[in-house]
Amino acid sequence: MAKRKHKQNNDNLMAQNKKARHDYSILETYEAGIVLTGTEIKSIRDRRINLKDGFVQIRNGEAYMVNVHISEYAQGNQINHDPLRNRKLLLHKKEIRKLGQATQDKGVTIVPLKVYLKSGFAKVLIGVAKGKREYDKRETIKRRDEQRTIERVMKRF
Repeated sequence: MAKRKHKQNNDNLMAQNKKARHDYSILETYEAGIVLTGTEIKSIRDRRINLKDGFVQIRNGEAYMVNVHISEYAQGNQINHDPLRNRKLLLHKKEIRKLGQATQDKGVTIVPLKVYLKSGFAKVLIGVAKGKREYDKRETIKRRDEQRTIERVMKRF
């Protein structure tokens, strides 16, 4: 099971990790459900989630999203959630095994790319990523700028 195609509307997009695509080369992506409490899903619907420093760990045959900040719900009472708690991801065993094997390689990690709503449920798009070096980042920026220039010139004709 190789790379999956993901269709999704931007109005359902709750958070996006733009820095991940800058810092890493994404090798393949997976869609996973997230185990959340009531106040967490309400905060996500308010778009009060930060994926910037997050990553995924595989422990005891289960996947956990670590270091993702979901702000406390404003109308929540004393039963509010911990903003930085580890959240379990819902994936098939075969996918978890494959992710675990991928992270054995040096320089490979799993990062959350997007959080979005799908049929009322919060889903996270995670990517198996290999870290870019500084010169790779500069090369990517240069290529993107050249592509924009080409598009701008083509638009005139």
